Amino acid sequence: MMLAALSEPGDTITGNLLARLGAAETVQLITSGDRLPNGIDPAEGELWRRRLAPRINPGQIDRIVADMERHDLRMLTPDDIDWPGELQQLGTSAPIALWLKGDPSQLSIPLPGRVTIVGARAATAYGSQVATELASELASQGRTIISGGAYGIDGSAHRAATVSFPGTTIAVLATGLDRLYPTGHEQLFERIEQSGGLIISELPPGSAPTRWRFLQRNRMLAALSGATVVVEAGHRSGSLNVAGQAHALGRPVGAVPGPVTSPASAGCHRLIQEGIANLVADAQDVTDLLDSTAGFSGDRTFAYSLTRRFSRTGPDLKF
Repeated sequence: MMLAALSEPGDTITGNLLARLGAAETVQLITSGDRLPNGIDPAEGELWRRRLAPRINPGQIDRIVADMERHDLRMLTPDDIDWPGELQQLGTSAPIALWLKGDPSQLSIPLPGRVTIVGARAATAYGSQVATELASELASQGRTIISGGAYGIDGSAHRAATVSFPGTTIAVLATGLDRLYPTGHEQLFERIEQSGGLIISELPPGSAPTRWRFLQRNRMLAALSGATVVVEAGHRSGSLNVAGQAHALGRPVGAVPGPVTSPASAGCHRLIQEGIANLVADAQDVTDLLDSTAGFSGDRTFAYSLTRRFSRTGPDLKF
């Protein structure tokens, strides 16, 4: 819990040390001044210490535990039986812990039973309609809809899943679960929980949203599902980052085409043109993508330093 509170999501030095030494010794290394293990660049290691040490607060754990009790949250670590093993594909970038609100059994559904649907926040009526139709039909098949809880396409997908039978949905957030973001979706988050869905975050209670945390949240959206579908995205949409993360993991990606005159669909067209995504016209196309992952092994670990056009941080990405 302390290590998750001190370290930013996707910190590969923390992940490397955690895998080699365990959590307790990794926390101790932050302030001890002891030599870091071989394989950790000394300069990078010193920067890591300087970054994490000022965040140590003696009352931090007590506050997190109190917030968990107050908001009825549960914490998982990779040692827990309910931990979704596919996250370990992320290697040293894998989450240290997860905080959950809702039904944790959603994380035990096989990969072909989960699909990520993402897209523009400033969605058009066309994009919202397509997201709603896709999510409704897939949720009615018993598939779990995963998205990021944002406005636009994310919200449309979550809403459709909550009113479908036996539809369920998972919202993956980039904040602590005591301060759900965006605040305008407070009722939607309540509906997700009440309908048997799940809200998760790798950030402990009290954590605020930042650009980096949104970017790192995307790797979880990609890793937790059998396929990722981008419904609507402009040239600089953050949804392209999710598609890139999924592609790097070897998961199928789909993109919905739109009017050639619509800037809101330019990113989807680009994904299709460059062979990153398959063209998706209806729910059957998504089902075909999911069924192709039926034999996928969650034991494969990819080097998450892959250089991908759509999975790199860059000044042209919007969130």
